[in-house]
Amino acid sequence: MRICDIIEKKRDGMALSDKEIAFFTSGVADGSIPDYQSAALLMAMYLRGMNDNETVMLTQAMAHSGEMLDMSRFGSMSVDKHSTGGVGDKTTPVIAPIVAATGCIMPKMSGRGLGHTGGTVDKLASIDGYRVSLEPEEFMSVAEKQGICVIAAGRELAPADKKLYALRDVTATVGSIPLIVSSIMSKKLAGGAKNIVLDVKNGSGAFIRDKDKVPLLAEKMVDIGKASGRNVSAVITDMDRPLGKCIGNSIEICEAAELLRGGEADSSLKEICLTLASRIISLAHSVSSEKARAMAEEALASGRAYERFIGWINAQGGNTALLEKGSGYGSAKYTYRVAARRSGYITDTDTAGIGIAAMLLGAGRAKAADDIDPTAGIILERTRGDYVAKGETVAVMQSSSVTDFSLACEKLLNSLTFGAEKPAEEPLVYGVI
Repeated sequence: MRICDIIEKKRDGMALSDKEIAFFTSGVADGSIPDYQSAALLMAMYLRGMNDNETVMLTQAMAHSGEMLDMSRFGSMSVDKHSTGGVGDKTTPVIAPIVAATGCIMPKMSGRGLGHTGGTVDKLASIDGYRVSLEPEEFMSVAEKQGICVIAAGRELAPADKKLYALRDVTATVGSIPLIVSSIMSKKLAGGAKNIVLDVKNGSGAFIRDKDKVPLLAEKMVDIGKASGRNVSAVITDMDRPLGKCIGNSIEICEAAELLRGGEADSSLKEICLTLASRIISLAHSVSSEKARAMAEEALASGRAYERFIGWINAQGGNTALLEKGSGYGSAKYTYRVAARRSGYITDTDTAGIGIAAMLLGAGRAKAADDIDPTAGIILERTRGDYVAKGETVAVMQSSSVTDFSLACEKLLNSLTFGAEKPAEEPLVYGVI
């Protein structure tokens, strides 16, 4: 079998066999297929498409290209959650303690962020002492005792996907639905969880901005998960506005802790977290949506979820003193108040633009090698639907690495649209699959 023949076959619009996909994936993982030939096949896949069987086979082959985590010790209670990415998305630190308080177990490997803000691991790493790398047995032990353990994904997890994603990023082939689906689900399958809930973002800050494609993406991921023997559900959620008031790393962790502690919480963040947690609980416990929602709300209201949060962070070495005291949103050296240039309602937000403003402060990475300033970020004082008077503060920026806030300020203000009338309410959840 030759990779050149496989490229030619897909170039001409024919479906690849299971053996051909396995040969390709194996060659990517062990380095025997050079990048230029992998890139050629990716472009052929992008242009010619892939049928359902090809997508399933590629997903499973990439999942098995490295280590497959064994979660059998947790029975039907092993759970995982994946978000397609967004601005201000700090759902994992909230959801994991809620579902753990009901008996679910979430041993989770998460990635670092590339773009607007850090990934879940970057946010957790902003907690002093928190260990993002654990030996396999300690990883499983912490999960078993606390119901939660979140570490950085290792190179052993779906290595073929890691290589292919890097190539897609530089060959304009990221936007293919089959390739997106196989990339996401290969890592979820390798993660070993029996029950998986996907948070599929929809809107200006989403990975896919074409709203017509979002339901298809969600459906395909659910179908592949089910075809691979997992219980999978997808929730399509709003990303036409940042999630919560904080965008950054340490400040997002502080906001998550505040919600779990029972303090003042952004209503949209709370609702989406409860919705996603309910779906996880429903799958793992085999209960109705109504029963699952009641279980999630009780775990949060009783304080049991917050206790799980503190236990989990401590178990991974994190210092929870500041989180327990509720002493504010970080300790950045420099702060800047962003004032509105006109009066009116905020009628629209370019969520991706707001995320880029946070990145300019040091909260995200423009390149993989960039360092993140854990204290950097934006605290939104006003958001879509709010009335703002000229000169009133719309946001507070903070950073320990940037002293000139002008560029980030300009980006943020250009991301807000003002009007004379209050905009209509938009749904937080567009659908559940």
